[in-house]
Amino acid sequence: MHFLDQAKIYVRSGSGGPGAVSFRREKFIEFGGPDGGDGGKGGDIIFEAVPGLNTLIDFRYTQHFRAKRGTGGAGSNRTGANAPDLVIKVPVGTQLLADDEDRTILADLTLEGQRVTLLEGGMGGRGNASYKTSTNRAPRQHQPGIEGEEMWVWLRLKLLADAGLVGLPNAGKSTLLNSVTNASAKVGDYPFTTLRPQLGVVRHKGTEFVLADIPGLIEGAAEGAGIGDRFLGHVERTRLLLHLVDAAGEDPVEAWRVVRGELETYGEGLEDKPEVIALSRADLVDEERLRELKAEIADVTGTTPFPISAPLGEGLEPLLDAIIQRLGPSDEPLEEVAEGDRPWSPL
Repeated sequence: MHFLDQAKIYVRSGSGGPGAVSFRREKFIEFGGPDGGDGGKGGDIIFEAVPGLNTLIDFRYTQHFRAKRGTGGAGSNRTGANAPDLVIKVPVGTQLLADDEDRTILADLTLEGQRVTLLEGGMGGRGNASYKTSTNRAPRQHQPGIEGEEMWVWLRLKLLADAGLVGLPNAGKSTLLNSVTNASAKVGDYPFTTLRPQLGVVRHKGTEFVLADIPGLIEGAAEGAGIGDRFLGHVERTRLLLHLVDAAGEDPVEAWRVVRGELETYGEGLEDKPEVIALSRADLVDEERLRELKAEIADVTGTTPFPISAPLGEGLEPLLDAIIQRLGPSDEPLEEVAEGDRPWSPL
């Protein structure tokens, strides 16, 4: 299945049905009078967040959505039927944005089963029976029904995860995701192997959390370099960032600075999120160099990094312990935890 996190669609609610003009003409009834019924209401445009969807790819092929018109009124004071609402199902985490320069957020569907009525259907028109008065015994006026509303709307998907993986290309993010979850992200020995966000569920010592991997960032990503920073929206909702730094790289400290700079340039609160730092590919450097790197990064960041080797499974347990403790209950503030400073936990 192809991943698509943005789509532009056209939506139109249904118009109201027209009111009827009718008069009773029945045998043995001397004064019939008007009996035209009102029209039915047009269908609403409703968006619903449903489980089981993680892409907007369906909206690439179906871009126009129109609710049905209400049924017209009829004689014998029969009111037209209301049109059914058109329910558009989207993944949990989808935002609805207006098609304007500011991309104003109209709705944010973050909960399973959440619904929002974007456009209301038009009211049905009045039939001539409703115009009857003591002085207007045979009205012939009626209403055609109110027209439905229409607009273009952008859909933007922001995946929901507890922790988000960030780092330079080839820092080992996809390898780590595959090692600690049931995901099968593509891994390759070249930059930008990951072209779309990936999600995986980590199960560790009786606790579960969702980990999101996004394409790597390079210097200038906020200005469009590389893949750019468009996928950073998928870690906006996370409660914690897992920052991977390649221990075997030329300058791991500078690599950390580059990614932090892009997070700050992007904004949206990413620079303020709690951060756990992991030194990936730690098996490729000797112990002395590893100690130096840990000391350098701790001096710059204020937190001790966790050396890991995802393919060998080394260092993953203390890293996952720290992430689980840092996440904690969603309603509690996160506290700084470094390797070796964690209190005893039954997990």
